[in-house]
Parts: sequence; structure tokens; C-alpha cells
Amino acid sequence: MRTSSYYPVLLAPDVAQAARFYVTHFRFKPLFESDWYVHLQSAEDPSVNLGIVRNDHETIPPEGRGRISSLLLNFEVDDPDEVYARVQAANLPILRTLRDEPFGQRHFITVDPNGVMIDVIKPIPPTAEFAAQYANEALPR
Repeated sequence: MRTSSYYPVLLAPDVAQAARFYVTHFRFKPLFESDWYVHLQSAEDPSVNLGIVRNDHETIPPEGRGRISSLLLNFEVDDPDEVYARVQAANLPILRTLRDEPFGQRHFITVDPNGVMIDVIKPIPPTAEFAAQYANEALPR
């Protein structure tokens, strides 16, 4: 199987509100908009996409309708400090403050209006203990 694209699709009771959140705070732009589905693309990288579907839409199997499951989206960025400052200025909730982790990340965690956590990350060099756990080609430098 050759995968030609991959992107998460979030379930939300208010698709427009969720889309506005990602457009306003994470620099996405809409490529398709309806009352039940919005497809967003990063304004900075066309390979980064996100879908948002109304959580009770008929295309969602009955077992999943109305549910929003725990989820953590990772956005890898060049400057998490700049994003952190923007998120703080917008008074978004901060679930984990900006910090350097020994496993090789500078990051913080916020949350969208539906409770989806967003981890904004920049890879940094890990401690020697964690560096030994990386494949050589994956080691942040």
C-alpha cells in the first residue's frame, strides 16, 4: 500500500469554531468549508493538513458519533518560544509551560476548544541517557 497523504480529522460539535481556532492560532487556511466539514492546510507548509468534521455527521459510524476522544496533536515548529508568546497573548490555556525536556524537546502544551491537546515542539539535543535510545538518523542535533 502506498500512502499518498496522511492527516488527522478531529470530531467537533462546532466545526466553524474549531476551524477558527486553528486558523487564528496555528496559521492554517481553509481549503474546503461546509457546515459539517472543514479541510485546513498550513499556510506555511502545504504538506501539513487537518480535517474537522461535525461529531454527529452521518459519515461518522454510530459508535463514534458525539464522542471526542483524548488526543494529542504534535506541531513541530522552528520557534516554540514565538508560538508560546502568541498563545499566551491570546489567553489560551497552558497545560504544560514551555520547557526543555531531557528526551530532546523544547515544548509546551495548550488545548483547543474541544479538549484536544496541542503539543508545540522543537527537537533539541537530548541528554546522553536519552541519546542512546535514538536511532542515529533520528537523533536531534
